[in-house]
Amino acid sequence: MTTSFLRTAIILGLLSAIGPFAIDMYLPALPSIGKDLGAENHVVQLSLLSFFISFALFQLVYGPLSDIWGRKAPLYLGIGLFAVASIGCAVASDIETLIAFRFLQGIGGAAGMVIPRAVVRDMHTGVQAARLMSLLMLVFSISPILAPLTGSAVIEFYGWRGVFYAVMIAAIIGLILLSTQLEETRPKEHRSDSTVASAMAAYRLLLGDRNFLTLAFIGGLGISSFLVYLANSPFVLIDHYGLTPTQYSFAFSINAVSFFAVSQATGWLGERFGLVRLMRMAVILFALTMVSMFVVMNLGINQLPVMAAFLFVGYGVLGLVIPTSAVLALEDHGEIAGTASALMGTLHFVTSAVAMVITSIFFDGTALPMAAGIALCALAAFLVTQATIGRRRPVVAAE
Repeated sequence: MTTSFLRTAIILGLLSAIGPFAIDMYLPALPSIGKDLGAENHVVQLSLLSFFISFALFQLVYGPLSDIWGRKAPLYLGIGLFAVASIGCAVASDIETLIAFRFLQGIGGAAGMVIPRAVVRDMHTGVQAARLMSLLMLVFSISPILAPLTGSAVIEFYGWRGVFYAVMIAAIIGLILLSTQLEETRPKEHRSDSTVASAMAAYRLLLGDRNFLTLAFIGGLGISSFLVYLANSPFVLIDHYGLTPTQYSFAFSINAVSFFAVSQATGWLGERFGLVRLMRMAVILFALTMVSMFVVMNLGINQLPVMAAFLFVGYGVLGLVIPTSAVLALEDHGEIAGTASALMGTLHFVTSAVAMVITSIFFDGTALPMAAGIALCALAAFLVTQATIGRRRPVVAAE
């Protein structure tokens, strides 16, 4: 592994983590935000949902822009907007203002999610791309590991508003790294045929590509299971199980450790078994784990250690599903990698938003509705995989 390969993975991972950092860092503050701004829990959750909606939809904009303008210019635009919106969130005096600025934050953060995946496809394909993607995930996982812990510390000393000043600083660091450490991977000669009209044609092509859509939805359902946990876990673990915000941060971080640790085996396992076979095996184990968790909890064994053990295993296996499904989805679309990455990201987060809304409808303050939402996402990923991913030739060549 070369130094430049590792440096690229670190930079792309950090840029990808800026948006999620704004989610994970303020999770321990959700109950206190509601109390400070006089809002009910379900209204406070709208500040999370508004971020996800804009975060999902505006990836459709940044993807074609990155094909037309190159990868760096849209990143400057998005991360700059994210920094400005973070200040608005920090000074919000009511929940409606917070929700509005969170929406703007999501618009900016979408750039950091969609464009790094396109950069990976610009540089590599096959197992080499999977290796870089898994390293990106390793850095990306810093957010759910460190962000809640950092958020708890910031909240203790500066209140929940300090969280948004902290993510503004993270965005500024991202801009500095972007300008000094990342080269443009889509040169001008590759942009000559990229226009708004070609982007629309690319979206039509992708929406008619059954293989691409299937892989995008498999990854999206996996991510949905995690985001259902993300949206509900502060209330379940803090209010229901009685954890402190700091204890909650540690509990949340353990799952991220499992995710990124297992994801690092993606390249080696992909070479051994092929990416398609690896993904199929990982989805089976992921679904088996999460459905078993729901069954056990539904039988009355719903203690926190039991749930935590199942989540640790399940989200570890998910660390194999996400990078392999993303690499396979982009494999045949190198010329429109930005647009393909955008559509994939939007499908991921739209699927997640639907899962979060459905779970919130049935949320009763206990852990069972959350466990049911996670299990249904995992089961759906399994069913889609079994019904659609057949004997496609495994991608093993590195370029």
